[in-house]
Order: sequence, then C-alpha cells, then structure tokens
Amino acid sequence: MPNSAGFNRTLKFTVGLIDILIFHLSFLMAFYTRYNGERPIFNYSAYQSAMPYIMFAFILINTFSGIYTLYNKRFIDVLSITFISQILMSILIMAMTFFGRWFAFPRTIVLINFLISTLLLVVWRIMVLEIYIKNSGSSKVMVIGDKNQCREAVYNFKSSGTRQYEITSAAFDDYFDNIKKNIDDTNVFYLLDINSLEEERKILSYLTRHNKRIFLGTSFGNILRMNNRIMNIDDESLIAIAKFEISSEKDTVKRIIDIIVSMIMIVITSPIMIIAALLIKLTSKGPVFYKQVRITRNQKEFEILKFRSMHIDAEELSGPVLAQAEDPRVTKVGKYLRSLRIDELPQLFNVLKGDMSLIGPRPERPYFVEQFQDNNSYYYLRHTVRAGITGYAQVYGKYSTDFNSKLKFDLLYIKNYSLVMDIQILFQTIKILFDKMSSQGIDEKLTDEEIFKGIKIYK
Repeated sequence: MPNSAGFNRTLKFTVGLIDILIFHLSFLMAFYTRYNGERPIFNYSAYQSAMPYIMFAFILINTFSGIYTLYNKRFIDVLSITFISQILMSILIMAMTFFGRWFAFPRTIVLINFLISTLLLVVWRIMVLEIYIKNSGSSKVMVIGDKNQCREAVYNFKSSGTRQYEITSAAFDDYFDNIKKNIDDTNVFYLLDINSLEEERKILSYLTRHNKRIFLGTSFGNILRMNNRIMNIDDESLIAIAKFEISSEKDTVKRIIDIIVSMIMIVITSPIMIIAALLIKLTSKGPVFYKQVRITRNQKEFEILKFRSMHIDAEELSGPVLAQAEDPRVTKVGKYLRSLRIDELPQLFNVLKGDMSLIGPRPERPYFVEQFQDNNSYYYLRHTVRAGITGYAQVYGKYSTDFNSKLKFDLLYIKNYSLVMDIQILFQTIKILFDKMSSQGIDEKLTDEEIFKGIKIYK
C-alpha cells in the first residue's frame, strides 16, 4: 500500500527551512547581480536589519498559501502559488522598508530577488512535489454509493488531474460484498451515502480490520459530526454537537477585520474601479452599477452592488436565470470583469455597511433561495452567517458546481470556522483568478460512458 499522503510536521518544517535558505540566497544573488559582484555594506546592512521581519512574513504567507500541503497539488498549482506569494512578498518588503525607514534597501534588489527567488523556489518545489508523488505512489480508489453520487465523485477526481489517487472501481449496490471482492486490490475506499447505519458500521469495521484508508462523503450527517466537543458526565462520555453558527466573540473579531480590510481595499482598488466604470460606460448602454436583491444572514434581504457585466435587458424575456458558461447575456467588457472578479469589487461597500462579510457563503436571489430550500431542507443553515464576497465554495469548488455541492462547502465553512481559515480563503481567492474554470457558469455534463471509462463497475 502506498505511503500515507501529506507531509508530517517534521518534513514540513524541513521544506520550509530550505525555502527560507533559498529566499535568503536569492537576496545575496540579487545584491551581487545589482552591484557587479560586490555587496555594499551600507545597502546590505539595511537588508540585514529587515531580514528577520522579511523571513517571518515569508514563512507566514507561504504557510497560509497551502504550498506545504502536497497531496492535491499539480505543477500549475506550485507555479501559480509561488508566483502569487512572491508578488505579495515583494509588495510587503517595499512596505516594510518604507515604514521601517530602511531607505538604503534598493528597490531594484526587490525586483531582482523576485525574479531569482521565484525561479529557484519553483524548481525546488517541483522537485519536492515529484519526490513526494513518487514516494507516495498512486492509490487505487473504490467509490461506494448510488450511481449519481459515484458519477459526481468520479467526475471530480478525473477533472482534478490528481496523480495521487486513481478511481479503479465503483459499487452501486451490494456494497459490503463488492468491497470484500476488491479488498486486496484497493488502497482507499470512498464511502458516499450508505443505505443504513447497520451496513455502514459493518463496512467500517471490516475496512478498519484490514487497515484500509477510508474517505467519507460530505453528507449532512458527516458534516454534523465534525468539530464537536467531547463531554464527560460522571462515567459517561458523550459528544456535544456544535451548532451551525459562528460564536459571538469570533463574529465580533470577524466584523472588525471586515471593516478595516474593506476600507483598505477600497482605497487600493479605487483606480481599478474607476477604469472599470469608464469601460462599462463607453462600451454599452445602461448604468455602471447593477443592484440586485440578495439574501444574507437571518434571511435578511439587501441590495448587492456590482459592476454591470450584462446587457440591461438580459432577463426581460427569460426571467431569473443562473449564470452559464459562455453566457450570451454578458457584454464583451463584462466577460473580462467576471473572469478577473472585478465586477465584485463594489461589494466592498456592502461589507462596510454590514450586509456582507469578506468571507462567507455567496448571497443568492430570493427567487432561487425559495427553490433551493424546497429541494434541500438544510439550505437555511447557510444563512446563519453573513453572505460573503468570496467563500469556501468559491475557492474549493467551481462556478459550475450545483447548489447542493456549494451548500456542503458552506456548511463545512460554518462548522469549522476560524480566523486562520478566513485568511487561507482570502489567499486562495487570489490564486483562483488564474483558474478559468472557477469563473465559468453551469456547464454541460459528460455522458456516463465518458465518466466511467476505464473503471470497473459493480451493480
């Protein structure tokens, strides 16, 4: 069986330490490049004074970026994460040297370091990824559940491009017997929605006894059991199920951060918003901004503010329609505003007002909320927190993901909320700007034959 996925803490620490050494080496190379093999003491001493702060920020940014979690990484992920991290570091270094009054720190050094360090870190991290994948091997996965659930799971695994996991079989019925048939040839068993608790216990006991890895689907029952508190009453131990809510203390901190960050972001992005407004006005008829009623915390209605990306008569004939891939209603400028998420920037004012948060479930229109609640009785739980500009579903799902899958992401976010999680989502939001799929609408599905190609099916 392949080794367990994921670096342990010791290996993560080692890789992080070598990252720091490479980053420091890049600065040395930048000085020697800038000064023709020399290292002027006056300029280098400014770097030495700032170095502890620079290295602390470097490891902090890279930790939040998720670069040290390799089980789901591809070459393009390493490249994009490293590139974005180094851009953020360069901006941060310039800010540090300004506020720290290290004026002898040349800006050209920051630029040269960006080029050298990005190249060296990408090469090093690709090597680490390849060694990790080779050491881990490819785990053979069997998915267990009804046909529709297995279909979605197989599609997601294949579209992810992961090399660590390969789905080789799927069981739509007679779960336990089919698991027994494949116990020797399969490394991981992905359990979706099992028919009964008795059968689930039987399967879990059998797989545990055979020391097999188990993946569980994000059914409501499984999400409900996450992040709960263990209580002891006399000689009785029990699990206290946590509510789907953010505590008042955490919510207060979250709100303060929302206000501060949204104000800063409005100032920083104001040139972009001015350019976007001019482009919209010059290329299509209608207002620059688009207001629409959405739902936020406690089912409260509010008017969301966006840059208009569609023609003004987009829904006159069709009525309310969910966004689609290659949506014909979108203007030429709107297509780019959407792909770069610039159309969302005016929502910073919604955050400042208190209707939204920076991070949270995306707000839906009342028309669709009613439909979704009719189809899923748990849908109301996503409204226990403020709606967000970006969220867990937007980072780890796709724009084309259906509402049930997005709901699972939203519930996972609420159940496992932390400030660190918000910071990670903010960072990952920058990354997905480079991912075209994340900005697409609902796309057509592949046929069963295409999805299950090469996979042994047990019915």
